[in-house]
Amino acid sequence: MIYKRFRLIVIIRILLLTLSVFTLFYLADLGKYNISMIIIVLLILLQVISLIRYVERTNKKLTKFFESIRFSDFASSFSDKEMGKSFKELSEEFNHVINEFKKTRAEKEEHFNYLQTVVQHVSIGIIAYRHDGIVDIFNTAAKRLLRINNLRNIYELKRVKEDLPDLLLNMKVGDKNLVKLFIKDEILQISIHATEFRMRGEEYILISLQNIHAELEEKEIESWQKLIRVLTHEIMNSITPISSLASTVREMLLESYKDKIILKDNIDDESIEGIQSALNTIENRSNGLLNFVEIYRNLTRIPKPNFRYFPVIELFERAEELLKPKIEKFNIFYSYKIFPKDLMLTADPDLVDQVTINLLLNAIDAVKNVKNPKISVIASSNINNRISIDFVDNGYGIKPDILDKIFMPFFTSKKEGSGIGLSLSRQIMHLHKGSVYVKSVPDKETVFTLTF
Repeated sequence: MIYKRFRLIVIIRILLLTLSVFTLFYLADLGKYNISMIIIVLLILLQVISLIRYVERTNKKLTKFFESIRFSDFASSFSDKEMGKSFKELSEEFNHVINEFKKTRAEKEEHFNYLQTVVQHVSIGIIAYRHDGIVDIFNTAAKRLLRINNLRNIYELKRVKEDLPDLLLNMKVGDKNLVKLFIKDEILQISIHATEFRMRGEEYILISLQNIHAELEEKEIESWQKLIRVLTHEIMNSITPISSLASTVREMLLESYKDKIILKDNIDDESIEGIQSALNTIENRSNGLLNFVEIYRNLTRIPKPNFRYFPVIELFERAEELLKPKIEKFNIFYSYKIFPKDLMLTADPDLVDQVTINLLLNAIDAVKNVKNPKISVIASSNINNRISIDFVDNGYGIKPDILDKIFMPFFTSKKEGSGIGLSLSRQIMHLHKGSVYVKSVPDKETVFTLTF
């Protein structure tokens, strides 16, 4: 209806206001009707205020619209059908803008949730933090890697490693670091890559964390195996002809006659004895070197595991039965515990037996000369649902300066050691996708841990 139109209502209000002003002047000209004049003045004031408020409805609507955008309140809606076509179109445009902002915000939230899902799902640990240490992103992989559920400030990583926060805060764009961590009785070789970005006016450092311990160990084992293959090949090529030649020369120079070794062509007895001794030395030494090389070739001949599912207690029983004479000989207190008692293991029993025997022999050698020698073996399922077996002894321990070398092929601190037992054990554990590591306090305690 036409009287609902904004323009018409404004015109009518102005006309009424004009009429009221005219009436006021008319009564003032008559010089009487003072009370009526007062009423008309009040009426004029009310009309002016009403007109102003009516006209300012557009400003209020604009204010409400901008406040909705400012405070992201997209639940508001605008409707002014009774105000005329222009106001109706204005309200529709307001609603369109509100809807577009709402749509944009929803898309941003979806995009943010998508990125959050990706960041939390990736298998590489990710941490984003400011230069003051405040952490903004700490994904699930980083939580699992560092064994921390929440991280608000990068300085909280001191409980993982004392100098780790300072290392991370000093990293720049493109920096790479390799850090060794001991977490929950497990060795981690963490590769750290860093970059920087700016967000909300703040500078952030973004680092990625990846445990490459298994890869480094695999490459190290491969390098040693290649070296051993080259050494054995060259040594075998050199020693085999020497051994064969020594035997041939002796046959050519010497002959047996009536249970005596004599030199052909009447060489004197002293020369015969010297030649025989020299040739025997060459042959014996050559055979010894051949046996020596054959032992180390075993490092490159480990068979592929034949996996079986068996109780862990069987592993301990076999080892105890085999080593019982040695344990009793040195009066060693030996015990083993399994949690739970029916704990099962998927592995190659023969290969794991070899590892177990190697570690127990080392433990026996470490405690045989100490007072109250003790060896204990503990098997359990750790917090990562992996099987771990600890070999604990109270022997003389391992010196800190050689702790990182004991798994190297040929390295040994024993006078009669071959240096292949621990290296062989590490390779066997690697074939089982597991690991072996050691912690030692000299003259107090040494713990070798197998993790499957």
